[in-house]
Amino acid sequence: MTELRTTTHGRLVRTVTLDGIHEDLLTLLPATGGHAWVRDGVGFVGWGEAARFTISGPERFSRAQRWWTAWCEAAHVDDQVGGRGTGPVAFASFTFDSGPQESVVIVPAVVVGHRAGRTWLTTVEADAVTPETMPELDRRTTSGPIVWESGARPVEHWARAVAEAIGRISAGELDKVVLARDIVAGLSGPLDTSGLLRRLAAAYPECWTFSVDGLVGATPELLVRRDGDRVTSRVLAGTVRRRGDESVDAARAAALLGSNKDLEEHEYAVHSVAEALAAHCTDLDVPTAPHVLSLANVQHLTTDVTGMLADGAPALALAASLHPTAAVCGTPTERASAVIRELEGMDRGRYAGPVGWIDSRGDGEFGIALRCAAVEDTERGPATRLRLYAGCGIVAGSTAEAEIAESEAKFDAVRQALSG
Repeated sequence: MTELRTTTHGRLVRTVTLDGIHEDLLTLLPATGGHAWVRDGVGFVGWGEAARFTISGPERFSRAQRWWTAWCEAAHVDDQVGGRGTGPVAFASFTFDSGPQESVVIVPAVVVGHRAGRTWLTTVEADAVTPETMPELDRRTTSGPIVWESGARPVEHWARAVAEAIGRISAGELDKVVLARDIVAGLSGPLDTSGLLRRLAAAYPECWTFSVDGLVGATPELLVRRDGDRVTSRVLAGTVRRRGDESVDAARAAALLGSNKDLEEHEYAVHSVAEALAAHCTDLDVPTAPHVLSLANVQHLTTDVTGMLADGAPALALAASLHPTAAVCGTPTERASAVIRELEGMDRGRYAGPVGWIDSRGDGEFGIALRCAAVEDTERGPATRLRLYAGCGIVAGSTAEAEIAESEAKFDAVRQALSG
């Protein structure tokens, strides 16, 4: 376990109403270095860095919460707006597992938020920026061809891992396991992160578009939202590619709703979320059957689980209790985790880990870092390499061929956004 502090406590945090700012928050971001959590125009963008906390190991969530609580308690807060997401706000991204890779919590120097028809500006240190002196931000576009490379292992090796996993499931060793693969994009020029995020948001308005410390993407899966006492989690498991023909896609959606293989995979994921939330919530509402969420590239079986918070747990603690769900790990959890370590053949880093934001009241939102890419080589100059990730839930009815096709469909989100 490692821990790094680079923060000076006791800073002034000021939140004021911001007039005359367009609701498209992502247009405010610089080409590089910004942070974002936006869905359908609602959320936050930030830039600059007032504080950073990095942590690894099994206590990464609890230590991050302790650090954030201390930082907020020491801050001098002038919140002239007052509401969810005003005052101190941090962006956070956590690793999938408890290995040596680092999770991160970042307090931007500047945050712009938009919700319920209101836009506000939060700054750390009053002279950093005011509504009248918001800076002109650097704009770039990525040009030229993209060179695609294999990731940690060739696809045929990953297919053999999937076949091995199916064999173990059929033998009764476990019920489900999620195996992921990666590919690498080599860019001919520096990455325009802001442009990439805007294209993702335009193509996937139903998703949460995010950027936290070099991890960028648009996730359809909400791990947890805490809004006062109300808690929500969106579960996705079971996927089919869209074909772009309305009648064909409708037929594929109906087939997905009738697929025993996909319904079984989805049921495991819903059960794992409901069981974790039951420790913190009352009045859980768990629908008996999923619905289909249609995105630009794929369709998912989807269930929204809601409840009322019973113990005051902050959003970060709720995320910790839910992670990893069966949707990104498998079931039983420990056995699936062991199979992932043995068969997957890559380090997930922050892929499939919680990503989102938290405020000083305990409210926040965390998605699961899916349909995403990790920026590489940032310390050696402009970012020109990205590692894309995609994972598939393996159950008894799976086939390696079908899982390869599903992973390719999931890569399309970032792949097409990169290509413009």
